[in-house]
Amino acid sequence: MTYRELLAEGVDFLRDNHITEYENNGWLLFEYALCIKRHQYFMKMNDGIEDEEAIARYRAYVAKRATHMPVQYITGAQDFMGLTFKVNENVLIPRQDTEVLVENVLKAVEQLKDVTQREVHGDIRVLDMCTGSGCIAISISNLANVDVTAVDISERALDVAKENARNLGSDRVKFIHSNLFEKINVNNGVEPSQRYDIIVSNPPYIPSKAVDGLMPEVREHEPRLALDGTEDGLEFYRRITEESCKYIKKGGWLMYEIGCEQGEDVKNIMLDNGYEKVEIIKDLAGLDRVLAGIFP
Repeated sequence: MTYRELLAEGVDFLRDNHITEYENNGWLLFEYALCIKRHQYFMKMNDGIEDEEAIARYRAYVAKRATHMPVQYITGAQDFMGLTFKVNENVLIPRQDTEVLVENVLKAVEQLKDVTQREVHGDIRVLDMCTGSGCIAISISNLANVDVTAVDISERALDVAKENARNLGSDRVKFIHSNLFEKINVNNGVEPSQRYDIIVSNPPYIPSKAVDGLMPEVREHEPRLALDGTEDGLEFYRRITEESCKYIKKGGWLMYEIGCEQGEDVKNIMLDNGYEKVEIIKDLAGLDRVLAGIFP
């Protein structure tokens, strides 16, 4: 069997099983299974494949994708903010939309540096609530050189996040197993000097009834714990915002990723809890994606 024949077999199989982006997915799995780059493929596309194990691997990966398992769970990796994160079915797959949240946290860090005129060597403290794979916490820590505390209720998710921190050299991220703020006061205290300059979160925000209507890649494979925002999708915004007031410094930022139709609702939650200068920030598609407000 030639390289071209095997690739065509995989692409056709995915198409016949109604997988969206079947051509792109077929190629990504081909590249992963055979350890081949596109330019290498075109140089030997008509050559026979001698590695029978590689052929078997590719067919196995394609079969998994045909069950609607996301490509990222098959390859075990996803790029985010220029870094490669390990992912599995214990964590949400990092999305490009979430980069908008991280980019705005990085801007806030720079503003805080300008205001305080201090070097960032542990002075600015960030809390990432519902960290999942750790993509937000690790990206912020690595790119802004700040200390980040990352919290999640799932121990399995934290295992993935800790491995990502080790792989990416993120020694300034501290991980805490906690139901939201439950253990934060035990570990860090709530004295003014121990509060956070920035609290950031991409919490579960999909209404419970809507979860079952999601595409099968999400509904059947990504952790429901990280998706289900209870009846109206706003419960975690309410809880985090209300409790955050005890853990955030004056002049500190609270930032969320939101669903594209939740902007005004979450904005009102933040305003009701005393946050000021609350702003809805759009993503590259022009949809509401981030909420940012300042604690007075």
